[in-house]
Amino acid sequence: MNLLILSSSTGGGHNMRANALKYWWEQNGGSAKISQPLESSFILYRMGSNFYNFIQKIYPAFHFIYFNFLEIASLHRYKMLILGATSWFEEIGRFKPDIVVSVHAHLNHGYYELLQERFSNNLKFVIYCGELADGVGFSRHWVNPKVDYFLGPFEETCNAAIKRGMPANKTQVVGPLLRKAFYGEISEQQKRSILSKHDISHNLPIFLLGTGANGVNRHLNVLHSLQKYNSDYQVVALCGKNDKIYNEILKIKDLFKFKIIPLRIIGDEAMALLLQSASFLFARPGAGTTTEAIVCGTPIIFDISRGVMPQEINNLNFWRNRSDSIVLCRNPKIINQLIEPRLPKIKIGIDSSPQVLINRLIEICGCSKR
Repeated sequence: MNLLILSSSTGGGHNMRANALKYWWEQNGGSAKISQPLESSFILYRMGSNFYNFIQKIYPAFHFIYFNFLEIASLHRYKMLILGATSWFEEIGRFKPDIVVSVHAHLNHGYYELLQERFSNNLKFVIYCGELADGVGFSRHWVNPKVDYFLGPFEETCNAAIKRGMPANKTQVVGPLLRKAFYGEISEQQKRSILSKHDISHNLPIFLLGTGANGVNRHLNVLHSLQKYNSDYQVVALCGKNDKIYNEILKIKDLFKFKIIPLRIIGDEAMALLLQSASFLFARPGAGTTTEAIVCGTPIIFDISRGVMPQEINNLNFWRNRSDSIVLCRNPKIINQLIEPRLPKIKIGIDSSPQVLINRLIEICGCSKR
Protein backbone atom coordinates (compact mmCIF):
# COMPACT_ATOMS: atom_id res chain seq x y z
CA MET A 1 0.00 0.00 0.00
CA ASN A 2 1.19 3.50 -0.83
CA LEU A 3 0.54 6.14 1.82
CA LEU A 4 0.86 9.85 0.98
CA ILE A 5 1.28 12.03 4.06
CA LEU A 6 0.43 15.73 3.72
CA SER A 7 2.35 17.89 6.19
CA SER A 8 3.91 21.33 6.65
CA SER A 9 6.99 22.95 8.16
CA THR A 10 4.91 25.27 10.37
CA GLY A 11 5.82 24.57 13.99
CA GLY A 12 7.46 21.23 14.59
CA GLY A 13 4.62 18.90 15.51
CA HIS A 14 3.36 18.37 11.97
CA ASN A 15 6.71 17.07 10.75
CA MET A 16 7.15 14.97 13.88
CA ARG A 17 3.81 13.26 13.33
CA ALA A 18 4.43 12.87 9.59
CA ASN A 19 7.79 11.19 10.14
CA ALA A 20 6.40 8.97 12.88
CA LEU A 21 3.53 7.86 10.65
CA LYS A 22 5.93 7.16 7.78
CA TYR A 23 8.09 5.02 10.06
CA TRP A 24 5.21 2.97 11.49
CA TRP A 25 3.58 2.49 8.09
CA GLU A 26 6.81 1.22 6.57
CA GLN A 27 7.34 -1.06 9.58
CA ASN A 28 4.05 -2.67 8.57
CA GLY A 29 5.27 -3.35 5.03
CA GLY A 30 3.82 -0.34 3.21
CA SER A 31 5.44 2.47 1.28
CA ALA A 32 5.07 6.09 2.43
CA LYS A 33 5.91 9.53 1.06
CA ILE A 34 5.76 12.85 2.91
CA SER A 35 4.76 15.93 0.92
CA GLN A 36 4.62 19.58 2.03
CA PRO A 37 2.38 21.31 -0.54
CA LEU A 38 2.52 24.70 1.19
CA GLU A 39 6.30 24.77 0.99
CA SER A 40 6.94 23.01 -2.32
CA SER A 41 4.24 24.27 -4.68
CA PHE A 42 4.06 28.08 -4.58
CA ILE A 43 6.45 30.72 -3.24
CA LEU A 44 3.79 32.78 -1.42
CA TYR A 45 2.63 29.71 0.49
CA ARG A 46 6.21 29.04 1.51
CA MET A 47 6.57 32.65 2.66
CA GLY A 48 3.40 32.24 4.73
CA SER A 49 4.82 29.18 6.46
CA ASN A 50 8.08 30.99 7.18
CA PHE A 51 6.14 33.97 8.55
CA TYR A 52 4.24 31.63 10.89
CA ASN A 53 7.52 30.31 12.27
CA PHE A 54 8.96 33.82 12.57
CA ILE A 55 5.99 35.04 14.63
CA GLN A 56 6.20 32.02 16.91
CA LYS A 57 9.82 32.79 17.66
CA ILE A 58 9.62 36.59 18.03
CA TYR A 59 6.13 37.52 19.24
CA PRO A 60 3.69 34.59 19.68
CA ALA A 61 0.76 36.80 20.71
CA PHE A 62 0.61 38.18 17.14
CA HIS A 63 -0.65 34.77 16.07
CA PHE A 64 -4.12 35.82 17.21
CA ILE A 65 -4.16 38.16 14.21
CA TYR A 66 -2.43 35.81 11.76
CA PHE A 67 -4.43 32.75 12.86
CA ASN A 68 -7.76 34.54 12.48
CA PHE A 69 -6.70 35.96 9.11
CA LEU A 70 -6.06 32.42 7.85
CA GLU A 71 -9.35 31.20 9.32
CA ILE A 72 -11.29 33.86 7.42
CA ALA A 73 -9.21 34.03 4.23
CA SER A 74 -9.58 30.29 3.56
CA LEU A 75 -6.71 30.40 1.06
CA HIS A 76 -6.75 26.62 0.53
CA ARG A 77 -10.44 25.92 1.04
CA TYR A 78 -11.29 25.46 -2.64
CA LYS A 79 -9.30 23.79 -5.38
CA MET A 80 -9.76 26.69 -7.84
CA LEU A 81 -7.96 29.02 -5.40
CA ILE A 82 -4.87 26.83 -4.98
CA LEU A 83 -1.81 27.96 -6.89
CA GLY A 84 1.13 25.81 -7.93
CA ALA A 85 -0.85 22.58 -8.13
CA THR A 86 0.84 21.52 -11.39
CA SER A 87 4.33 21.51 -9.86
CA TRP A 88 2.98 19.73 -6.78
CA PHE A 89 1.48 16.95 -8.88
CA GLU A 90 4.83 16.54 -10.62
CA GLU A 91 6.31 15.87 -7.18
CA ILE A 92 3.78 13.24 -6.13
CA GLY A 93 2.49 12.02 -9.50
CA ARG A 94 4.65 8.90 -9.80
CA PHE A 95 3.84 7.72 -6.28
CA LYS A 96 0.21 6.72 -6.98
CA PRO A 97 -1.13 6.69 -3.40
CA ASP A 98 -3.78 4.26 -2.18
CA ILE A 99 -4.54 6.41 0.86
CA VAL A 100 -3.74 9.99 1.93
CA VAL A 101 -3.36 11.17 5.51
CA SER A 102 -3.26 14.89 6.23
CA VAL A 103 -1.68 16.07 9.47
CA HIS A 104 -2.20 19.79 8.79
CA ALA A 105 -5.41 21.82 9.02
CA HIS A 106 -5.02 23.72 5.73
CA LEU A 107 -4.58 20.64 3.53
CA ASN A 108 -8.00 19.07 4.09
CA HIS A 109 -10.25 20.86 1.57
CA GLY A 110 -8.78 22.23 -1.67
CA TYR A 111 -5.99 19.66 -1.75
CA TYR A 112 -8.50 16.91 -1.00
CA GLU A 113 -10.55 18.00 -4.02
CA LEU A 114 -7.45 18.14 -6.25
CA LEU A 115 -6.40 14.63 -5.23
CA GLN A 116 -9.89 13.23 -5.76
CA GLU A 117 -9.96 14.78 -9.22
CA ARG A 118 -6.47 13.54 -10.11
CA PHE A 119 -6.55 10.00 -8.69
CA SER A 120 -10.31 9.26 -8.89
CA ASN A 121 -12.85 8.96 -6.13
CA ASN A 122 -11.44 5.59 -5.04
CA LEU A 123 -8.59 7.32 -3.20
CA LYS A 124 -9.12 7.30 0.57
CA PHE A 125 -8.47 10.54 2.43
CA VAL A 126 -8.02 10.65 6.22
CA ILE A 127 -7.34 13.55 8.59
CA TYR A 128 -5.14 12.89 11.61
CA CYS A 129 -5.44 15.93 13.87
CA GLY A 130 -2.71 16.35 16.50
CA GLU A 131 -4.57 19.01 18.51
CA LEU A 132 -5.08 17.92 22.12
CA ALA A 133 -8.36 19.64 22.94
CA ASP A 134 -10.89 22.25 21.91
CA GLY A 135 -10.07 25.94 22.11
CA VAL A 136 -9.84 29.15 20.12
CA GLY A 137 -6.86 27.68 18.27
CA PHE A 138 -8.74 24.66 16.94
CA SER A 139 -8.97 25.59 13.27
CA ARG A 140 -12.25 25.10 11.44
CA HIS A 141 -10.15 23.90 8.51
CA TRP A 142 -9.41 20.66 10.37
CA VAL A 143 -12.95 19.51 9.65
CA ASN A 144 -14.16 18.31 6.26
CA PRO A 145 -17.25 16.04 6.40
CA LYS A 146 -16.50 14.81 2.86
CA VAL A 147 -13.29 12.94 3.79
CA ASP A 148 -13.36 9.28 4.73
CA TYR A 149 -12.29 9.64 8.37
CA PHE A 150 -11.16 12.05 11.07
CA LEU A 151 -8.77 10.47 13.58
CA GLY A 152 -7.43 12.08 16.74
CA PRO A 153 -5.18 11.25 19.70
CA PHE A 154 -7.72 11.96 22.43
CA GLU A 155 -11.44 12.11 23.04
CA GLU A 156 -11.22 15.89 23.42
CA THR A 157 -9.80 16.17 19.90
CA CYS A 158 -12.58 14.17 18.30
CA ASN A 159 -15.30 15.94 20.28
CA ALA A 160 -13.96 19.29 19.02
CA ALA A 161 -14.22 18.00 15.43
CA ILE A 162 -17.77 16.68 15.91
CA LYS A 163 -18.75 20.04 17.42
CA ARG A 164 -17.54 21.69 14.19
CA GLY A 165 -19.52 19.42 11.90
CA MET A 166 -17.52 16.20 11.48
CA PRO A 167 -19.93 13.21 11.44
CA ALA A 168 -19.53 11.14 14.59
CA ASN A 169 -19.54 7.90 12.56
CA LYS A 170 -16.45 9.14 10.69
CA THR A 171 -14.57 10.12 13.84
CA GLN A 172 -12.38 7.91 16.02
CA VAL A 173 -9.86 8.18 18.86
CA VAL A 174 -6.69 6.26 17.93
CA GLY A 175 -4.15 7.55 20.46
CA PRO A 176 -1.04 9.71 20.12
CA LEU A 177 1.23 9.42 17.08
CA LEU A 178 4.79 9.47 18.39
CA ARG A 179 8.22 8.20 17.41
CA LYS A 180 9.40 4.70 18.31
CA ALA A 181 11.44 5.74 21.36
CA PHE A 182 8.33 6.92 23.19
CA TYR A 183 6.79 3.46 23.24
CA GLY A 184 8.15 0.87 25.64
CA GLU A 185 10.74 1.06 28.37
CA ILE A 186 14.37 2.13 28.06
CA SER A 187 16.71 -0.36 29.72
CA GLU A 188 18.93 0.67 32.64
CA GLN A 189 22.01 0.04 30.51
CA GLN A 190 20.65 2.31 27.75
CA LYS A 191 19.87 5.01 30.32
CA ARG A 192 23.39 5.01 31.69
CA SER A 193 24.88 4.98 28.20
CA ILE A 194 22.79 7.93 27.00
CA LEU A 195 23.36 10.02 30.13
CA SER A 196 27.10 9.37 30.10
CA LYS A 197 27.32 10.25 26.41
CA HIS A 198 25.90 13.71 27.12
CA ASP A 199 27.80 14.19 30.40
CA ILE A 200 24.59 14.14 32.45
CA SER A 201 24.85 12.94 36.05
CA HIS A 202 22.93 9.81 37.06
CA ASN A 203 22.39 11.08 40.59
CA LEU A 204 21.28 14.70 40.32
CA PRO A 205 17.73 15.84 39.50
CA ILE A 206 17.34 17.08 35.91
CA PHE A 207 15.68 20.41 35.14
CA LEU A 208 14.92 20.28 31.41
CA LEU A 209 14.67 23.44 29.28
CA GLY A 210 12.98 22.75 25.98
CA THR A 211 12.91 24.50 22.65
CA GLY A 212 10.74 23.92 19.61
CA ALA A 213 11.81 23.31 16.04
CA ASN A 214 12.07 27.07 15.56
CA GLY A 215 14.48 27.55 18.47
CA VAL A 216 11.98 29.38 20.69
CA ASN A 217 13.45 29.66 24.20
CA ARG A 218 14.06 31.85 27.24
CA HIS A 219 17.02 29.81 28.47
CA LEU A 220 19.27 32.65 29.67
CA ASN A 221 16.56 34.22 31.82
CA VAL A 222 15.73 30.85 33.35
CA LEU A 223 19.36 30.01 34.12
CA HIS A 224 19.90 33.28 35.96
CA SER A 225 16.69 32.76 37.92
CA LEU A 226 17.71 29.24 38.97
CA GLN A 227 20.78 30.72 40.69
CA LYS A 228 18.35 31.68 43.45
CA TYR A 229 17.03 28.13 43.88
CA ASN A 230 18.71 26.38 46.79
CA SER A 231 19.07 22.71 45.96
CA ASP A 232 21.38 20.29 44.16
CA TYR A 233 20.37 19.81 40.55
CA GLN A 234 21.58 20.00 36.95
CA VAL A 235 20.05 21.80 33.99
CA VAL A 236 19.84 20.32 30.51
CA ALA A 237 19.21 23.11 28.01
CA LEU A 238 17.95 21.84 24.65
CA CYS A 239 18.93 24.27 21.91
CA GLY A 240 17.90 22.44 18.75
CA LYS A 241 19.10 24.23 15.64
CA ASN A 242 19.64 27.48 17.53
CA ASP A 243 23.45 27.69 17.44
CA LYS A 244 23.39 31.20 18.88
CA ILE A 245 21.85 30.20 22.21
CA TYR A 246 23.96 27.02 22.32
CA ASN A 247 27.20 28.99 22.01
CA GLU A 248 26.05 31.64 24.48
CA ILE A 249 25.30 29.03 27.14
CA LEU A 250 28.56 27.25 26.40
CA LYS A 251 30.48 30.47 27.14
CA ILE A 252 28.82 31.23 30.48
CA LYS A 253 27.88 27.82 31.89
CA ASP A 254 30.91 27.63 34.22
CA LEU A 255 29.84 30.86 35.93
CA PHE A 256 26.83 29.17 37.53
CA LYS A 257 26.75 27.23 40.78
CA PHE A 258 24.94 24.30 39.14
CA LYS A 259 25.90 22.09 36.23
CA ILE A 260 24.54 23.14 32.82
CA ILE A 261 24.52 20.83 29.82
CA PRO A 262 23.57 22.60 26.56
CA LEU A 263 22.58 20.19 23.80
CA ARG A 264 21.91 20.67 20.12
CA ILE A 265 19.69 18.20 18.25
CA ILE A 266 19.58 14.87 20.10
CA GLY A 267 18.29 11.43 19.18
CA ASP A 268 14.78 10.19 19.89
CA GLU A 269 15.93 7.79 22.63
CA ALA A 270 17.80 10.59 24.42
CA MET A 271 14.75 12.87 24.21
CA ALA A 272 12.42 10.19 25.56
CA LEU A 273 14.84 9.41 28.40
CA LEU A 274 15.25 13.07 29.36
CA LEU A 275 11.48 13.56 29.49
CA GLN A 276 11.06 10.40 31.58
CA SER A 277 13.82 11.47 33.97
CA ALA A 278 13.25 15.22 34.29
CA SER A 279 11.81 16.85 37.40
CA PHE A 280 10.02 19.16 34.99
CA LEU A 281 10.10 20.52 31.45
CA PHE A 282 10.14 24.29 31.03
CA ALA A 283 9.08 25.27 27.51
CA ARG A 284 6.32 26.69 25.40
CA PRO A 285 5.58 23.27 23.92
CA GLY A 286 3.40 22.63 20.92
CA ALA A 287 0.97 19.74 20.73
CA GLY A 288 3.78 17.32 19.79
CA THR A 289 6.08 18.03 22.71
CA THR A 290 3.14 18.31 25.11
CA THR A 291 1.94 14.87 24.02
CA GLU A 292 5.42 13.42 24.47
CA ALA A 293 5.58 14.88 27.98
CA ILE A 294 2.13 13.48 28.81
CA VAL A 295 3.08 9.99 27.63
CA CYS A 296 6.34 10.19 29.61
CA GLY A 297 4.62 11.56 32.72
CA THR A 298 6.69 14.76 32.72
CA PRO A 299 5.44 17.80 34.67
CA ILE A 300 5.44 20.96 32.54
CA ILE A 301 5.99 24.59 33.46
CA PHE A 302 4.36 26.36 30.52
CA ASP A 303 6.24 29.42 29.29
CA ILE A 304 3.60 31.96 28.29
CA SER A 305 5.89 35.00 28.27
CA ARG A 306 5.44 37.24 25.20
CA GLY A 307 1.86 36.04 24.93
CA VAL A 308 0.09 32.82 23.99
CA MET A 309 -0.63 31.51 20.52
CA PRO A 310 -4.24 30.40 19.85
CA GLN A 311 -3.00 26.87 19.14
CA GLU A 312 -1.25 26.77 22.53
CA ILE A 313 -4.54 27.50 24.30
CA ASN A 314 -5.78 24.10 23.08
CA ASN A 315 -2.85 22.42 24.85
CA LEU A 316 -3.44 24.39 28.04
CA ASN A 317 -7.14 23.46 27.96
CA PHE A 318 -6.25 19.77 27.71
CA TRP A 319 -3.95 20.08 30.71
CA ARG A 320 -6.62 21.92 32.72
CA ASN A 321 -9.19 19.24 31.88
CA ARG A 322 -6.97 16.36 32.95
CA SER A 323 -4.99 17.77 35.89
CA ASP A 324 -5.82 19.42 39.20
CA SER A 325 -3.54 22.35 38.45
CA ILE A 326 -1.45 23.91 35.74
CA VAL A 327 1.81 25.83 36.18
CA LEU A 328 2.11 28.91 33.97
CA CYS A 329 5.18 31.12 33.82
CA ARG A 330 4.65 34.67 32.59
CA ASN A 331 8.14 35.78 33.62
CA PRO A 332 11.05 33.31 33.21
CA LYS A 333 13.16 35.47 35.52
CA ILE A 334 11.15 34.19 38.51
CA ILE A 335 10.90 30.52 37.58
CA ASN A 336 12.72 29.68 40.83
CA GLN A 337 9.49 30.60 42.66
CA LEU A 338 7.43 28.10 40.66
CA ILE A 339 9.46 24.95 41.32
CA GLU A 340 7.71 22.86 43.93
CA PRO A 341 8.66 19.44 45.32
CA ARG A 342 5.79 17.90 43.35
CA LEU A 343 4.61 19.56 40.15
CA PRO A 344 1.35 18.40 38.52
CA LYS A 345 1.56 15.86 35.71
CA ILE A 346 -0.72 13.81 33.52
CA LYS A 347 -0.45 10.12 32.70
CA ILE A 348 -2.91 9.05 30.03
CA GLY A 349 -4.82 5.86 30.68
CA ILE A 350 -5.35 4.73 27.09
CA ASP A 351 -3.64 2.38 24.68
CA SER A 352 -1.19 4.70 22.94
CA SER A 353 0.27 2.04 20.65
CA PRO A 354 0.70 3.34 17.07
CA GLN A 355 -0.56 -0.01 15.81
CA VAL A 356 -4.12 1.09 16.63
CA LEU A 357 -3.79 3.93 14.12
CA ILE A 358 -1.98 1.83 11.49
CA ASN A 359 -4.58 -0.95 11.67
CA ARG A 360 -7.38 1.58 11.30
CA LEU A 361 -5.76 3.10 8.21
CA ILE A 362 -5.38 -0.36 6.67
CA GLU A 363 -9.08 -1.03 7.31
CA ILE A 364 -10.09 2.31 5.77
CA CYS A 365 -7.89 1.64 2.76
CA GLY A 366 -9.53 -1.75 2.31
CA CYS A 367 -6.20 -3.34 1.39
CA SER A 368 -4.11 -6.12 2.79
CA LYS A 369 -0.58 -5.47 4.09
CA ARG A 370 2.13 -6.39 1.68
